[in-house]
Amino acid sequence: MTTALLTHPDCLQHLTPAGHPERVDRLMAIYAALDTIEDETLLRVEAPLGSDGDVLLCHPQSHIDHIKGSEPASGMVALDADTHMSNGSVAAAFRGVGAMTKAVDMVLDGEAANAFAAMRPPGHHAETAKQMGFCLFGNVAIAAKHALDRHGLSRVAVVDFDVHHGNGTQDLLWDEPRALFVSSHQMPLWPGSGTVEESGKDGNVLNIPLPPESGGDIMRKAYERIAFPALEEFKPELILISAGFDAHRDDPLANLNWVEGDFAWVTEKLCDIADRHCGGRIVSTLEGGYDLQALASSTKAHLEVLLARGA
Repeated sequence: MTTALLTHPDCLQHLTPAGHPERVDRLMAIYAALDTIEDETLLRVEAPLGSDGDVLLCHPQSHIDHIKGSEPASGMVALDADTHMSNGSVAAAFRGVGAMTKAVDMVLDGEAANAFAAMRPPGHHAETAKQMGFCLFGNVAIAAKHALDRHGLSRVAVVDFDVHHGNGTQDLLWDEPRALFVSSHQMPLWPGSGTVEESGKDGNVLNIPLPPESGGDIMRKAYERIAFPALEEFKPELILISAGFDAHRDDPLANLNWVEGDFAWVTEKLCDIADRHCGGRIVSTLEGGYDLQALASSTKAHLEVLLARGA
């Protein structure tokens, strides 16, 4: 089997202002790191464009129209204090959606054992009708609904280890009993959501707040005590990962102290659960991570685990 790596140059055309943390250089650093991987089981795939129909799995048409209508002919516009668009942002956003639906198709159809989408803009902060936190569309939630509604799965788990709470994914899957959303995140930290009391309409949301300045040892204990038992009980038929690497100790936007080995560890453990319940089927997508060297090395560590487990 193979691991699919989905990318597209359109994602380099989504521009943000000088000094903005979510910038083109993030993907350039990742591409450079992943280009050093020489593995015959790595299948490099050009991400297709997603469709309005894909986005409608989670967002209303009014939101799609808002995003399309906000793209400038030139320069950049600010949709809010954090989220910007340039000419090319719409294509990048739809490539992100298309990458995830394609990755789900490939894994569920047996074309790949697992997959990673190295795309931007990220998606886990986009709420039902609101762009937010650098994000335009909820890529991982759309992928979950695609697997459930179009492939007929009964149980899909989404695990988000970005340092910021995946408020958008939580909003989009809040009343979806077929999806289990698990998010670990620093608290307190923007966006301020993600308390343990936020549990979803059907108890399908599990938030794991982590204190500032805690490290990988605290994270590992929390996952072993809370996240992994919940996933084992849920018995997912597919695991989706929102892979944010901004919990790294060098990241400028937060205060957790993970290192590359921590990202590799949690990926290994999720692969173990996937092996027990869903034939190893995992689809992962890039979310945050803003120190370029830490982002590149952590992403490579994550993908190397997927490669080893998918071979």
